[in-house]
Parts: sequence; C-alpha cells; structure tokens
Amino acid sequence: MNNSNFDVAIIGGGAAGLSAALILGRSLRSVVVIDAGAPRNAPADHMHGFLSRDGLPPAELLRIGRDEVRRYGVHLISGFVAQATGDLSTGFRLTTSSGETLTARRVIVASGVVDELPPIVGFREAWGSSLLHCPYCHGFEVRERPLAVYGGVPGAAAQALLVRQLSDDVVYLPDGAPLAPADEEKLRARGIRIHTGQVAALELVGDALAGVRMGDGELVPVSAAFIKPASRPNSGLLAALGCTLDHAGFPTHDGRGQTDTAGVWVVGNLVDPRAQVVTAAGQANATAMDVNADLVDDDVRRALRG
Repeated sequence: MNNSNFDVAIIGGGAAGLSAALILGRSLRSVVVIDAGAPRNAPADHMHGFLSRDGLPPAELLRIGRDEVRRYGVHLISGFVAQATGDLSTGFRLTTSSGETLTARRVIVASGVVDELPPIVGFREAWGSSLLHCPYCHGFEVRERPLAVYGGVPGAAAQALLVRQLSDDVVYLPDGAPLAPADEEKLRARGIRIHTGQVAALELVGDALAGVRMGDGELVPVSAAFIKPASRPNSGLLAALGCTLDHAGFPTHDGRGQTDTAGVWVVGNLVDPRAQVVTAAGQANATAMDVNADLVDDDVRRALRG
C-alpha cells in the first residue's frame, strides 16, 4: 500500500463497513478498510431479507462487495487494529496486526458483535444451521416443522410468539428460567407447549437436528431450535479511542452513529445488534454520508484558513 494517509479508516469489512466504504469511495474520498475476516453471520449458509440478494451465501455477498469498493479505489487490509491513538485535531493513528501504521482524518468502526451461546452440548455445533436466532432471517426455511424455542435467556417468550407464526408445533423450553405469568398465558393461548426441565443437549444426526435431549433423558423431537443469544460488542478499539460505552459495552452515539469522541462513528450491529444485513448496510450508507459532510466542513475550514 503506497498511501498510508487516508480521509477515512473503516474497521470491519462486513456489509456495514463495505457499504460505508462504497459511499465514501464514490465521493472520491481516500478510504481504507481493515477487516479481521470473522463476520457474525459466517455460520449461516444463506442470508435472507436483502432485496435482490435473498438466499445469497454471506461470504459471496462480501466477495461481491469487496470487488465493488475496489473499483472506487478503496484499499483493503486483512487483519485487525492492534493499537489506536490520536484525535480529531491530530488525526487518528492506527497500527494493524501486521505492524503496518496508517493515519486517518475520520474513523468508522464496524467491528460488530459476537453472539454468546449457553454452554450446552450441541449449541455451538448447530449454530447457524439448525440452531437459529432470527425468525425473519431463517424462519421461512423451517416453516411448518416441529420447532423449539430455548427459554433460558431474556426475551425468549417474545421470540416464541414470533416463531409460532411459522409453525403450529412449537415447544418452549424454559431450562429453569422463571416465566412471568403474563408470558405463560400468552404462550398457552397461542398453543405453544411449555416443557419444563433441564436442557442437556441438542442431539444431532450429521448436520440435522434430531431433537432436544432433556436432563432426564427424554428426547423432544424438533427439526430446528431458536434462541435469542446475548450479543457482546467488539468495542475494545472504541474504548481505546475514548468513546463512552454503556454497561453492556455498546458505544454511546447520537442515533446516527456519531460517538462522543469527535471524528469516530459506529455502524452496523454496534448501533443495533438486532439489525439484519440489509438494515446494517442501509444505516452505514447514511452514516457514510454524514462522515463525508463532516469532511467537507473540515475542507472548507482549512481553505478559509489558507
């Protein structure tokens, strides 16, 4: 890479990061994208809900996106940011995992989140194939089959009501977590069975889910299971740049992605951990326009100073 000074450095090359890069590249900004190659949706075979790209493998979307942004002069670096210093007045200095150092006038962080699953046998192995998190992303593919919803996490009862739209055969597995009387009433009213007891494992036959094995040995036969996992933000870089983080580690921002550290923006699942690929890309698109406008204002201030 010949140039090490950029208008914008984007940390994370998923759908959000690449969408921001596309807008800024088309605005003739010098842009670099630094990506560690670990997208959140990597375990999924296909993504859905993205108009014109419905059913496309996530890796293929990123391949297409990388080719598109390269056409506008965007630089792509494989790796992660090992160190970040600087501020709006001096510029931001980033050192990559390979030891490369670059500077940028503005930074967009698109490092996303990590989904944390309960330590139950089979959960990690089934994640993204038969253990699913989003009824809108993957529900249609398992419609009208026997389905389970893992209830040992916050928000599970509401998720079960969404899943019920997909199948008449839904079982809710609290796994010892308390179920509010109002939630229980709703589940039963919708014909969702509640199966108490400890969840011991997901039982897989090859890649297929045979059912949920309970602590007493009973197998609850289902074709797919849903869980609403906790999402842990990849926010170490934001902390290094002085951004305020909430109790869960998510950055404080103005609703449009600008953090309370001047010159640093966030996009994608750092803004909304529930966002689908199309939502994250759209939000990043708008934020990139704000970043470009901020750079335009800076260009004018510099010109007025002579």
